[in-house]
Amino acid sequence: MQTLGEFIIEKQKDFSEASGELSKLLSSIKLATKIVNREVSKAGITNILGAVNQMNVQGEQQQKLDVFANDHFIKALTARGVVCGIASEENDDFIICNPTENSGKYVVAIDPLDGSSNIDVNVSIGTIFSIYKRKSQLGTPVVLDDFLQKGTDQIAAGYVLYGSSSMLVYTTGNGVNGFTIDPSIGTVYLSHPDMKIPSQGYIYSVNEGHYNSFSEGIKKYIDYCKDTTDKKPYSARYIGSLVADFHRNLIKGGIYMYPSTKSAPNGKLRLLYECNPLAFIIEQAGGKATNGKRRILEIEPKELHQRTPILIGSKQMVEKAEALISTT
Repeated sequence: MQTLGEFIIEKQKDFSEASGELSKLLSSIKLATKIVNREVSKAGITNILGAVNQMNVQGEQQQKLDVFANDHFIKALTARGVVCGIASEENDDFIICNPTENSGKYVVAIDPLDGSSNIDVNVSIGTIFSIYKRKSQLGTPVVLDDFLQKGTDQIAAGYVLYGSSSMLVYTTGNGVNGFTIDPSIGTVYLSHPDMKIPSQGYIYSVNEGHYNSFSEGIKKYIDYCKDTTDKKPYSARYIGSLVADFHRNLIKGGIYMYPSTKSAPNGKLRLLYECNPLAFIIEQAGGKATNGKRRILEIEPKELHQRTPILIGSKQMVEKAEALISTT
């Protein structure tokens, strides 16, 4: 069975400018993933559960594992000198890596620990990352514009699911591949080659507690999912951990929705850290991602922590939702 390291080296030839930097970057993510996975697997028997007495830039209370994951991903990404800047959901501003050299070719946007509110109840959580080539000149300090790139400019993107088995799923624009960590020896093996999402699924994932705050178009689609007039009703499945909900729908087929509400007119999920990387993955797997009116990957980011509504998953399901939204 092929390991992640072997796979990365083999696929390096897919890049005309390949000189090893991207392979080093992905290897750094692999290392941090294994460290965080080890700590997650010990949660409950070590002092890693619970909150710390501070808030992140999103106004959310940080968990101990949030801080642990953020620190270790930043350390791993900085260590090899190929990343010039990191934008983390947990930090107010971007981080300049190796400022005396400024030699890194890539910038990384990352949500180090998605779903952290579920940590204490042993629900699957994850990491989401996005990689871009810097726009500023090599040898100069990284700037904000290096991060404010459209999703179509991504070089690679992926997520890690820490669950019953822990997986790393990523794309470099040549399909989607999934790798599973063997906990007995720590090796990461290719387990899900060339992943594809069914064009039509029967699962819809949305927090229906906000139903009365949704737009009429979203309400119409949810009602359609439940309708039995000319089809069987869809199954509602909502874990409340983005990576877990997304991963299930990628495997089985389905749609995940986090639309705008009256209290959050711009949605809740972050464009750079969550929506762009997952949209890149879903499109590479044959699915679709939209904010209800526009392709997620074509949205021009204006700020580091920008939010957006999102509908993402099986192509036919997303298109049906768009059609109903357009009639309201």
